[in-house]
Amino acid sequence: METKLKERYERISPFLDERTKRLFVANEAIALGFGGITDVSRITGVTRPTITRGIAELSTDVESGGGPTGNDDRIRNPGGGRKLITQTDPTIVADLTGILEPITRGDPESPLLWTSKSLRNLADELRKKGHKTSHVTVGTLLKDMGFSLQADYKNLEPGQHPDRNEQFEYIYATTRKTQSKGLPVISVDTKKRELVGEFKNNGREWHPKGAPTVVDTHDFEDKELGHAIPFGVYDLSANNGWVSVGITKDISQFAANSVRSWWEEMGKDTYPNATELQITADSGGSNGYRRRLWKVELQRLADETGLVIHMLHFPPGTSKWNRIEHRMFSQISKNWRGRPLVSLEVIVSLIAATTTQQGIAIRCAVDDRDYETGLKVTDEDMEGLSLQPDEYHGEWNYQIFPRKTY
Repeated sequence: METKLKERYERISPFLDERTKRLFVANEAIALGFGGITDVSRITGVTRPTITRGIAELSTDVESGGGPTGNDDRIRNPGGGRKLITQTDPTIVADLTGILEPITRGDPESPLLWTSKSLRNLADELRKKGHKTSHVTVGTLLKDMGFSLQADYKNLEPGQHPDRNEQFEYIYATTRKTQSKGLPVISVDTKKRELVGEFKNNGREWHPKGAPTVVDTHDFEDKELGHAIPFGVYDLSANNGWVSVGITKDISQFAANSVRSWWEEMGKDTYPNATELQITADSGGSNGYRRRLWKVELQRLADETGLVIHMLHFPPGTSKWNRIEHRMFSQISKNWRGRPLVSLEVIVSLIAATTTQQGIAIRCAVDDRDYETGLKVTDEDMEGLSLQPDEYHGEWNYQIFPRKTY
């Protein structure tokens, strides 16, 4: 019932004006009977007073023999009515985001997040910051920001590190400190490998009825088209990012070159006076804290750019909470859902065309270098690094300084 009502409402609402939309939801509420107003309000997002008013209008019309009566059928001009709170209070979204930030968690393939704070507590926090708001308004803002109420999900692996939460807090505090200085903070990761060709891509896209895109039955890699490995760099402050699409292997050289490409193409113009760069990344993969080659490549990047690189790794088993996952990769997944990735050009175009209401900008290019695997990093190579571990968990948190050259 709920799904069908939602589909009916979404299908017809673009063609209705203010009054006919009110009458439509009122009629649906009457048809449902007891509790219909609550159910229709929850499903459609139309407020209970609006539905109640529509029911009263329907009753009046019936008593008068059908058809609108009085002045209740007046329709406001476009732009009429109460202004959105985001227009009258432009800082409320930023302050709400700041309240949620330390406890926000995300799913890499979904734009939905969840928060442990109640709407009333969030409204209280906003009022302390000088905003005139209610828990109802906060709920509307959260939905517009992509949040939803979600139940607990059993997905935690046994044997988690005892300092997991403390590391999250350390990353958060360090990030805020770095941003307050106007220095760049980026989140990096590799998106899952994609097959290039006429293969099924999860999600649905609008097509003429009965005419879906036909794709291959089996997902076997095309030897000529190969595969694509998107490595992303997300700038937390500027809300933009870079994606290098590799065609060989996801190794540390590829990861470091992606960061280098971001700096050359976007970073140095955004932060012309930067002396430091903070990077947050997972604990495993091509940019893992155990990868010697990753540290060697970061040293080369520091030597080339003159930047002090502060590396912060998320604890093992917590890759889902990497900021790039729900700020950038999830948006890319939404943008190309239901579309076969038939060529590298299509992949680059779809990634670069990804945007959000918050104005994220993504640039993308193919990295066609053939990276060699199996490279060995000796103890002597490691001793030559200008690497300084942080006092707190130096294996996860460390700084790499540019080496002086004469």
